[in-house]
Amino acid sequence: MSNGTNTPESLAQGTVAEGYEAVREVFEETLAEERAGHSAQLAAYVDGRLVVDLWGGPGITGESLVGVYSAIKGAAHLVVALLVQEGVLELDEKVAHYWPEFGSAGKEDITLRELMAHRAGVIGVEGGFTPEEMADDRAIAARLAGQRPFWHPGSAFGYHGLVIAALTGEVVLSATGRTLHELYESRIRAPYGLDLYMRLPEEQEHRFLTTQPMDPTPEQKALLLQQGAAGPDSLTGVAGNRNHPVHPTDLQTFPNSRAVRAGGNASAAGVGSARGLARMYAAAIGEVDGRAPLLTPETAARFAQIQSTGRDLVFREHYSFGVGFIAMADMLPFLGARSFGHGGAPGSQAFADPGARLGFGYTRRRFGFPATSRAQSKRLAEVVRRAAVSVG
Repeated sequence: MSNGTNTPESLAQGTVAEGYEAVREVFEETLAEERAGHSAQLAAYVDGRLVVDLWGGPGITGESLVGVYSAIKGAAHLVVALLVQEGVLELDEKVAHYWPEFGSAGKEDITLRELMAHRAGVIGVEGGFTPEEMADDRAIAARLAGQRPFWHPGSAFGYHGLVIAALTGEVVLSATGRTLHELYESRIRAPYGLDLYMRLPEEQEHRFLTTQPMDPTPEQKALLLQQGAAGPDSLTGVAGNRNHPVHPTDLQTFPNSRAVRAGGNASAAGVGSARGLARMYAAAIGEVDGRAPLLTPETAARFAQIQSTGRDLVFREHYSFGVGFIAMADMLPFLGARSFGHGGAPGSQAFADPGARLGFGYTRRRFGFPATSRAQSKRLAEVVRRAAVSVG
């Protein structure tokens, strides 16, 4: 790999393999486009080998850990995929079969597949969750067990952004006697050496960089005001827990609380690095350091298959989901049809592209202006994928 230098002409630090030089150029372009103080990481594995390992911006290194938010859902859904692969869970079984308390208030017939495809309508609770509950998936699940869905299950879909892993985690616990966090740690994170945590250990705290709030330009601020914020009791507000009357969730500072990082909301409180995200998806589809892939090609294809597509009731725009994962082939059409992954605020992105034998991870410390950060991660993903296919 070629060595990077920390010079005014080279905003990016780190290394890229031969044939991936264009990735560094595009990464540097994204760094230069941002306002002062922006930091980011980019990593990619191809055939189980780290071919891109870049970072740039003040205070960040390749070893730094940042809030990856919903990108941690990929880890949670990998646990479920493993259990389905082993026959412990069945996607078309009713959730109430595993978790009887869930089978009330119109949720009796919801299947695990529908739940993971964001079709259940159980996006939050009336009156919202307290900050203490938001840090505790078991507390979230206990509240949701009695909640009536916000739309008729199966009739539409909407992002269960802060609660999906609490719901599936309760299914996992009922079926196995072990928590989602325990299974992720013992079967995925530790064996594969992933720098990606559902619960950040105290001894890793010194590596964590607090998430910085968005710093929009005047033009971006005007666009945000023009778009307007959804009301706290809207579907978007409920899903974002902005409907709590005293302590609405501030997503931009969510992982900056040690209680949240330690509690391990497995839907949105993930902490990790680009290396950790890319390595996880590389391990999902291929051999890494002599360890067998986590998923068979059949299981990977099953979870990548689109289950929900169209207008998401929470995002209020077009979206596509597989079984838990985002259907990346729809969101990033230059990827292979069997690609799957999950992004998150403040603009993190991660996925596996089995056709290109690629695991991709991108993180940023500061919340990005949505249109800008999406465009940047798309450009980065495209140049990495192009290099992966070209180098072979």
